[in-house]
Amino acid sequence: MRLVTCEYKQIQTLGVVLGESVALTARLGSWPRTMLELIDGGPDLWARLAKSAPSFPDSCKVPLSEVKLRAPIPVPRKNIMCLGWNYADHSQEAAATHGKEAEIPEHPVVFTKNVTSVNDPNGDIPFDAAVTAQLDWEVELTIVIGTGGRGIAAKDALRHVFGYTVTNDVSARDIQFRHKQYFLGKSLEGACPMGPMIVTADEIPDPQTLDVRTWVNGDLKQSSNTRHQIFNVATTISILSRGMRLEPGDLIATGTPSGVGFARKPPEFMKPGDVVECEVEKIGRLRNKVVEIK
Repeated sequence: MRLVTCEYKQIQTLGVVLGESVALTARLGSWPRTMLELIDGGPDLWARLAKSAPSFPDSCKVPLSEVKLRAPIPVPRKNIMCLGWNYADHSQEAAATHGKEAEIPEHPVVFTKNVTSVNDPNGDIPFDAAVTAQLDWEVELTIVIGTGGRGIAAKDALRHVFGYTVTNDVSARDIQFRHKQYFLGKSLEGACPMGPMIVTADEIPDPQTLDVRTWVNGDLKQSSNTRHQIFNVATTISILSRGMRLEPGDLIATGTPSGVGFARKPPEFMKPGDVVECEVEKIGRLRNKVVEIK
């Protein structure tokens, strides 16, 4: 299934994408109205929705072009978990920028983004010159956990995935490097565009085959494939679950490849008026404009 959270005539609801239309569950009394409610319902409910959706009545369908897409999970229950340096080429470009030899991580580098950073797939990215002058882009495949667990074996990990979405891990590099950690520089308001939808795991049986790309003002900045990840999706889930319980609706951003702005020569950062697009194959594209706030 291809699932969205959307607004239509001032009503926010879960939607099932059916070609160029979307079936709004708010018009169907017996189905969940939010993404988290659907995820919480478990695999049997997901299967029933997938089977039933093609035969939903026309009265619940509207053109996809007429709805406003929101982040698939507009308010996550917990911070978004993120991996740093999960592509070797990104580790290398970052090390070179600081005049160091690249060291490929032996263990995942994990940080989080505040839930208040979540932004819509077409929402404006706020730019506050009093806060940062170095706003950067990072396209990422993001895991949506479906069934929770602790101590999940890598061989079983993909069975715990509800689906996948796209995030742009917008990063304020000056804040990130000033504070010697990631959280503040990664958690600015609107710094996590997400979407445009969640594609359920049955439609992406191998998440290590997906092209990932970023454009800024139409110029291609990042182009790679998830097969180049140092820690693949299954390994990431297994490691994160060793000491803590993953829960339904948890979000895990799996890192970005080379091509980010701060590592370019000379460095490039987003500025008001720029349009950044982030795409993961089979899922879709985010398109966000950087807008100055005062």
